[in-house]
Formats: sequence, C-alpha cells, structure tokens
Amino acid sequence: MVEKLENSKLVKNSKFLSDFIKYRYLLSEIVRRNIKVQYRDSVLGIFWTLLQPLLTTVVLALVFGGFFGKSADGISNYVIYLLCGRLLYDFFSQSTKRAMKSVRLSAGVIKKVYVPKYMYPLGHVISSFITFLISLIILVFFIIGYSFTDKAVPITPYMLLTIVPIIVLFLLCLGVGMILATTAVFFKDAEYLYDVFCMLLFYATPIVYVISSMNMNKYVQLGIMANPLYSIISMFRSCILDGQMFNLNHLWYSLAFSVVCIVIGALLFKKKQDKFILHI
Repeated sequence: MVEKLENSKLVKNSKFLSDFIKYRYLLSEIVRRNIKVQYRDSVLGIFWTLLQPLLTTVVLALVFGGFFGKSADGISNYVIYLLCGRLLYDFFSQSTKRAMKSVRLSAGVIKKVYVPKYMYPLGHVISSFITFLISLIILVFFIIGYSFTDKAVPITPYMLLTIVPIIVLFLLCLGVGMILATTAVFFKDAEYLYDVFCMLLFYATPIVYVISSMNMNKYVQLGIMANPLYSIISMFRSCILDGQMFNLNHLWYSLAFSVVCIVIGALLFKKKQDKFILHI
C-alpha cells in the first residue's frame, strides 16, 4: 500500500515536471504578452515603469516629508526610505491583482485547449516581477544622485543581499496570487474586496511613516509588525539605507509565511482547477 502511494506521488510529480517543461514556451509567451499588452496603448510605453514610481515618490515625499522622515526618527534619507517601501508594495499589489484575474481573463483559451492552468497566475507574477526589476533603476538613480549630497546612503556589500527579500517577496506574491486566482473564479466580488484590502494594506505597512515614531497602541503596532510585507521591506531597507545585515527574524518569519501561502495556494488551485471551466 505504501509503495503504491509513493509510486502515485512519483507519477504526479513527474507529470507536473513534464508538463512544465512541455509548456515552458507558453509561459514565456504569457510573460511577453503581459508586458507588451500592459503598455500597448501608451505613448511612453515601458518608460511608465520608471516614471510612475518616480512621480508617486515625489508626490508622497512632498506631502509627508514635512511630518515624517526627520533625522530624529532615525532616517537619514526619507526619499530613499519612501521609495524602497513603495516599489516593493507596488510589486505585491500589482502582481497579486493580475494573478487574481488571470484565469478568468484566459477563459477563451482554457475552454478550447488543455494548458496547465497554473501557468496563467505564474506568468502574471513573473511579468510583474520583470517590470518591478526595471523599476528598481529609479532607486539606483536616486542612490547615485544623493551620493553627492549630505544625505548619501552608504554603499556597502550588504546591498547585494537585497536579492534575499526580493526572492521572498516573489514567493509571497506567487502564493497569494494562486489563492486569489482560485477564489476569484468562484467569488467574483473578490476582486472588489481585494482592491479595498490593498488600500488598507498600504496604510498598514510602514511605507510613508516610521513605526517607531508613531504614537499607537501596542497591539496595533504588533498587528502591523505581523504583516509579512513589513518584514520584507524592513530587510530591504536595512541593506539599502543602513548598509547592514538585515534582521534574521524578519527573514524566517516572512519566508515561512510565504512558503505557507504557496502550499495553500498550490493545494487549493489543484483541488479546484477542474471546476474552473464551469464558472468562467
């Protein structure tokens, strides 16, 4: 009996791997199409990936710069602090929203031919990840620009460790995206509710403010710190702004949260995917 179960697991795993290899070109096509369609009717095209975070950062810095980010709050450069949080939050928000709609928007293809359905949320997260990496150029420009001022951030080898929170964030987006993609097929209002959730998440994540400088209830503060985005953004800021190693507790917590989301998302997606065609 045990041998049969083990053999069935091996067959399923081998089928998953063979399907992924077989349809890898479809995945690359989905990613390419998503990036192309995103800026198809735009005059500036892909440059909006750079311009949008730049304009948003300027506006937020002008609005909140007079209230937060002073040296007394322990922030040497509020603009860099703001940009680090905003870029990572935008990737999470955009990638999960696109993954949530991916199955429904691909209904025409799903009804006609067999394609591993997980390719669609995965492709949307990857395409959002690519545009996110491009948007990091803005952060590099700001770091270089401020290097000639008294607000220069330290250039240290720890900046290379930013790849760690970026990978954890990708895993988190993939896990949440799979959960949302499944939920949205059966519950159409999930898209509207998630828009509200993302707005609340923006203010519940220390992007424009410093959590230590806010006079808030300790339970509210613990709730904010329980947000995995808080840990991921904190790690990223430690490497960029402080030029030092990030807190390992942030790493283990956010990584564990992300892995749990991926497991839940994969199991839920696999269990419900055969019923997608009845609801899309």
